[in-house]
Amino acid sequence: MGYNSIKKWPEGERPRERLLKYGAHNLSDAHLLAIILRTGGGGKSAIDLAIEILNSFGTLKRIDNASPGEFVSYKGIGKAKVAQVKAAFELGRRLLDEPLEKGPVFSSCQDVFLYYNQRFKNFKKEVFRCALLDAKNRIFRDYRISEGTLTNSLIHPREAFREAIKESAASVIFIHNHPSGDASPSQEDILITERLVDTGKIIGIRVLDHLIIGDKKYTSMMEEGYIKN
Repeated sequence: MGYNSIKKWPEGERPRERLLKYGAHNLSDAHLLAIILRTGGGGKSAIDLAIEILNSFGTLKRIDNASPGEFVSYKGIGKAKVAQVKAAFELGRRLLDEPLEKGPVFSSCQDVFLYYNQRFKNFKKEVFRCALLDAKNRIFRDYRISEGTLTNSLIHPREAFREAIKESAASVIFIHNHPSGDASPSQEDILITERLVDTGKIIGIRVLDHLIIGDKKYTSMMEEGYIKN
């Protein structure tokens, strides 16, 4: 961009100022990472360094999984910055797994979609979550089961129902997204649903639905007839 220091950028283009003015959700991955890095190195701004890291690793997941030693080749990245990046990713993970305050009562598939649509809106990979409901169908907690391309072997019933059993949930609703935007269920989605419903019957926790969220639309596996309660 012609500026080696972000301090020399026009104020409206600086990542921190843009975040405070427009909100974090309106910033790119590079801008968010630049805020965490704070400064660049080797004649590069924090944005340049962030772009270099993103291009090199390819995905945020790979950055998250990288060992500290994998950052040593980047000029401007020392132990302190690696610690900052690792801490930011871990905070994000913990936020998603925090218990929710008592949420709304789900009386329809549309209620579930409206509640979760924004939470899944910008995910670039499949995320599978479980909503725990009380006897009045009010959500009191949810948790992430897995990330990445879903397979029947990946979604193990033991992990899927782990917290539901611990929290004595009356019923559960499973939710996952299709980053492609197409909410149509795949054969794998159907197999996963059948397996989870069967497990729920054995352990005494009803599976009310499995919702697939696409781009401004959803598919309810209950409405499609794959779940019969």
